[in-house]
Amino acid sequence: MEIPSVERLTSARIPTVDGEFSLSLYENSKDDKDHLALACGDVADGEDVLVRVHSECFTGDVLGSLRCDCGEQLDASMRRIAKNGRGILLYLRQEGRGIGLLSKLRAYNLQDDGYDTVEANRILGHGADERDYAIAARILDDLGVSSARLLTNNPQKIESLAEHGVEITERISLEPHVNRHNAEYLRTKVNRMRHILDLGPANGHAQGNAHGTSLRDLKQRIDRYFAEKGRPFVTLTYAQSLDGSIASTSGTPLPISSEQALRFTHQLRALHDGILVGIGTVLADDPRLTVRHNDGTHPVPIVLDSSLRFPSDAQLLAGDGPDPLIVTSPNADPDRKERLEAHGGTVIELSCGPEGGICVKTLLRTLGERDFSSVMVEGGTSILTSFLRRQCAQRVIVTVAPMFVGGTAALSSLAPEDQDTHARSDFPRLDNIQQRWYGEDLVLEGDPVWPVASE
Repeated sequence: MEIPSVERLTSARIPTVDGEFSLSLYENSKDDKDHLALACGDVADGEDVLVRVHSECFTGDVLGSLRCDCGEQLDASMRRIAKNGRGILLYLRQEGRGIGLLSKLRAYNLQDDGYDTVEANRILGHGADERDYAIAARILDDLGVSSARLLTNNPQKIESLAEHGVEITERISLEPHVNRHNAEYLRTKVNRMRHILDLGPANGHAQGNAHGTSLRDLKQRIDRYFAEKGRPFVTLTYAQSLDGSIASTSGTPLPISSEQALRFTHQLRALHDGILVGIGTVLADDPRLTVRHNDGTHPVPIVLDSSLRFPSDAQLLAGDGPDPLIVTSPNADPDRKERLEAHGGTVIELSCGPEGGICVKTLLRTLGERDFSSVMVEGGTSILTSFLRRQCAQRVIVTVAPMFVGGTAALSSLAPEDQDTHARSDFPRLDNIQQRWYGEDLVLEGDPVWPVASE
């Protein structure tokens, strides 16, 4: 296979609404097209550079067509690279997955007649995907890139770049918005072209997108985090009403999530080693904390109970899942501890934090020593607040149901008692926000970012 050569003809400064880039134009020995590289920041060291290899799409990139997700991916990639402060976007002149604009428009007409995007290409005498990434690899080599964190949903792109000498250290997903014009196209990319997207039924009345972090990507993040930190990755998740309630004030169980959202929650549970709640949740709901709505391994229930109020007849001690890990304080009643252990529970004693509850950071260190690589925190209010206040969450996933409850709020004030209750230094915002409809429920997720990092 002939290895193409590339030559950088010129570069120019390009200020954009996202940030400042340097645009370089390349010619090559393979075709007569001018390919482009848009670089942000200093990429000279060449390691773990954030990279997007984008193929030209006039209809999506320029016109904003809803038939594909190309324009959306281009915009999202530029924003991410600019925000990262360092990265490269390659713009390859491979219109229509390499078949050209004329054939792409003809393929669109065939798709309107009922053929999918792969069938349409083949009817016109083309392959499903005729793109080549050898030139991309040579341009990255010219820019000094030896390894890349690649913004893509396409495994073929990863494989091709790797074959041409570019080490891909991480795949970062670009989740599209699903609409009635592109839904079938996206499904075809998943089913027939191996694209990695977690597509599900979008709400019929609103725009949805493939679920924020696919389960595969979340698992990769969990593994990396645990390997680096030695403590579990924390996913904080809960379901709330429109008024922010997670439970009724009476303390009786209150179903909030739809069946579709509940299935997704159980998929998340199966991904984590442990599932953590407070004793209040156990007393109010008597939950099982299993993955009964989904295939997978049940996580170990972890219950924070500083006063050891855990009932010996709780479902967690009699259910099908693993025996619970009950975390209490050194002052807990030893007779209660012995009784719970006789029923199958494991009780450990940990120090309490300044507010009187179990110290979250000590807890996570202890769980890491017990080889918990991930913990899913589901509530209730004091537990959710404590994890956010201590900045001990790496991912937040919130399900919002279209109902009003007037019940118990998801969070209590995060501001320390000696500060104004409206102070926001302890409140995180979410970055990399993504959303998805499950039935009538909206699921929002993102990475928490605190204005002032903890020491």
